[in-house]
Amino acid sequence: MAAIFLLSYYMYLVAIPTYNRSDVIFQKTITTLLNGGIHYKHIFIFVANSKEKNTYAAALPDKSYNQIIVGKLGISNQRIFIRNFFKPGQYVVSIDDDIEQLLTLHKDKLAPIKDIHSFFLKAYHDLKRERKFMWGIYPVRNPFFMKPSTSTGLSFIIGALHGFIVRHDKKLNPSTLAEGKEDYEQSILYFLRDGGVIRYNFITIKTKFLAKGGLGEDRFERNKLSADYLFHKYPNLVTIFHRANGMTEIRIRDKSSKTRKLSSHSS
Repeated sequence: MAAIFLLSYYMYLVAIPTYNRSDVIFQKTITTLLNGGIHYKHIFIFVANSKEKNTYAAALPDKSYNQIIVGKLGISNQRIFIRNFFKPGQYVVSIDDDIEQLLTLHKDKLAPIKDIHSFFLKAYHDLKRERKFMWGIYPVRNPFFMKPSTSTGLSFIIGALHGFIVRHDKKLNPSTLAEGKEDYEQSILYFLRDGGVIRYNFITIKTKFLAKGGLGEDRFERNKLSADYLFHKYPNLVTIFHRANGMTEIRIRDKSSKTRKLSSHSS
């Protein structure tokens, strides 16, 4: 009942999947949210087991979150658990546990988004207007490549920060074979289901990608296995490339994807 009340009053709920980061989640993501106008009752923390739940409960201050929920181990399984935890039709924003800032493109520089609450609300209204079910942000913190535009076709929606309207649809479940690149498969699945996703190409985040802790290690081998799986399952949408350090990566692309300029955006 509490979650239903919160949705009707605040319009959104915030889910933080986390593992082995009880020492940073408050200093980073939770503080970012609270300073951005998010009420602590919005915030639901999802951990892998009861031991983790106890650790986080001991580490976090009072009135910094609504509830700590024991979900599943592994980010693919946890994302599925989170979506099924909430009720169909609810609007959920998923954010990683080590986000220091949300940033918006201002001319050729990045500036912090002070009113995160209003941005989350705007994103919900954009979903409803465009008849889409998932939004995301630009995946790289580099203003040189960012644009004052929004994409509504097939775009990569990075798992670190995205929002979605809940549907209990197994066809939207990323496979554990995509672990580590489950957000790529999630982007593809929503595109195939809804004809597109919304991506704000003028908004990004400050975080330390590939930091220790989080939801897994052995990224080189895991990336290769995940990339091979996605390439063979979605050959018309996925291409593989390799970074200078040998890391296997993929790109997703659909020729019908649309990009247009926004009349305004939150800052």
